Amino acid sequence: MVQKFEFQETDLRSAYVIQPFYATDERGGLIKDYNIDTFRANGVEHELKEVFYTISKKGVIRAIHFQEIKQQAKLVRCVKGHIYDVIVDLRPESDTFRQWRGFDLTEENQKELYVPEHFGHGYLVLEDSIVSYKCGEVFYGEGDSGIRWNDETLAIDWPLERIGGIDKLIVSDKDRNLSTFLDKFGG
Repeated sequence: MVQKFEFQETDLRSAYVIQPFYATDERGGLIKDYNIDTFRANGVEHELKEVFYTISKKGVIRAIHFQEIKQQAKLVRCVKGHIYDVIVDLRPESDTFRQWRGFDLTEENQKELYVPEHFGHGYLVLEDSIVSYKCGEVFYGEGDSGIRWNDETLAIDWPLERIGGIDKLIVSDKDRNLSTFLDKFGG
C-alpha cells in the first residue's frame, strides 16, 4: 500500500493538516513526513532548522506557546500515543485573529499539523505520547512566550473529559504562570 502526501489548508490561513507519505509491504512500513520539494510544491515554505521530541504522560497540557522574536513555524506529529493539538492565530491583521482550532493527532492517523509563524500552539495529552517537532527556526529562549491554557478570552474547549476531568490535568509551573491573551495582545 502507498499513501502519498495530502495537504489540506485549514480555515486559519497558512495552517495545514498533512497526511504524510506512507508505504507498507511484507517487511513493515515507511513514513516520510517531510520533503522540502513536496512541501514547496503544495505552497508550504518550511525549511528545517531544528528537530526535537517531547515525551508526555496522559493528562499533561502544554499551554499556548510561541516565540515573540524569531518566529518558529512547526511541523508537529504524534509519533506515539494521542494528543489533542490546538493552534491559535496570533496575527493581528488576520481575519481569524484570536481564533483557535483543535485536531486529534495520533500514531494511528499519522496526521501532522503545520503551524505557521505567528501562531500559538499547545496540546492536551490523551494517551502517553511522543510528539515530533520539526521547526523552521531554532528555539530562542529570550523570545519564548505563551498564553495560559485556560485563558478566558481564547475560551479553548479542551476535551478534559477524555482524561478523566480537570483533576487529572498535569500543568507545569511555567505554564501555570503564563500571561493571559489580554495581557499579551490587549483587547
